[in-house]
Amino acid sequence: MTTRREILAAMGGVGLAATWSEAHAAPAKADAKDESARDLYELRRYHVETDEQKSGLDAYLRDAAIPALNRLGVSPVGVFYPEDKALKVVYALLRHKTADSLLTTGHKLQADADYLKAGASFLDAPAEKPAYKRVESSVLYAFKGMPEIETPPKSAGRILQLRIYESPSVKTNLKKIEMFNDAGEIPLFRKVGLHPVFFGQAIFGDKLPNLTYMLAFESHAELDANWKKFVESPEWQALKGRAEYSDKKILSGITNIVLTPAEYSQV
Repeated sequence: MTTRREILAAMGGVGLAATWSEAHAAPAKADAKDESARDLYELRRYHVETDEQKSGLDAYLRDAAIPALNRLGVSPVGVFYPEDKALKVVYALLRHKTADSLLTTGHKLQADADYLKAGASFLDAPAEKPAYKRVESSVLYAFKGMPEIETPPKSAGRILQLRIYESPSVKTNLKKIEMFNDAGEIPLFRKVGLHPVFFGQAIFGDKLPNLTYMLAFESHAELDANWKKFVESPEWQALKGRAEYSDKKILSGITNIVLTPAEYSQV
């Protein structure tokens, strides 16, 4: 069975893989069981240019891709739209329980007759009328402090917040991850009502090095109120006051996107 470390090794001379492996070399043996239990996430961004493309993508994801992915054990699958209508993107979140799943799912889909039939109009779209402009993908490795996805209640009007924290180096990226895993930031999120869906270190993708996470809220009012609780909490004031965790030292950029789930989204 392919392991997560074999995925990293396959990256060869890429600096992120080398530094990440070195940074985790010491605890690797002791944490072998923990490592095997941590999710891998694929976060896709489908860029669409027209309403027709978006409608076709929704039909493909709802009727072909998600049922087929679920048959392969890829579950849950989330589909989200940015609240900012200027962003012509549809996000899809795929949760893989193993590295084998991450590496082989695409091949297995091509052997699934029901998937190919249900998704034919999308999969066989001609070059002169493409199904989408482009698709980008990032692979994320779940934090040890939250090794598995947590699906939020599917309440009406719920929103999700996608946040990406870029760092100036791999070491500073690991330092920010340490704040969540070991310095108490994840428990503090839970305490003040910043409901986590997942946390992941980006292994492949753009804006590297980065960590990416998603939060769920009942409404914008809850989002605003609970972030205010977080910022004003004594725990956060103490944590951010530690020199080693200064934003100026360990962060170089933050992306914040509010998303609404598709009606068929499993997240």
